[in-house]
Amino acid sequence: MTARLERRSASRPVRESRHRGREAALQMLYQWEVGRVPIADVAESYWPLTADDEPPEEVRVFAMRLAGGVAARVADIDPMIGEAAEHWRLERLNVLDRLILRLAIFELLHEPETPAKVVINEALELARTFSGDEAVRFVNGVLDAVRRKLERS
Repeated sequence: MTARLERRSASRPVRESRHRGREAALQMLYQWEVGRVPIADVAESYWPLTADDEPPEEVRVFAMRLAGGVAARVADIDPMIGEAAEHWRLERLNVLDRLILRLAIFELLHEPETPAKVVINEALELARTFSGDEAVRFVNGVLDAVRRKLERS
């Protein structure tokens, strides 16, 4: 096996666990947004109670960092979405689309070790899984506009 293939194979479990963490964070944020429940309470009830169902620690830690970070900084993130989503009021956006955007923007701002391309691709995967084709195009356009603005800052 070449060194390139070995690196790619070794990084796959990390990518998969981070993807699972993003999915968990999105689901927790949905409970937080729709149920109007504090994110700490959501986190307590979200994770399975039995060790058999428990995800790896890195998934839990990453998901909690993302969900908690979005909840804490939503007031900073939402104006960025409003500016990039021309002709769309934030409250009119589909809840999941809004949460996917918040999650990705938080990651663009506060997870600098993750390349912007990866963050956007992951957001598009979440949109494909939890929303629809129109959402994928919308999320891509908004996140690309936010990415370009952040690069200028």
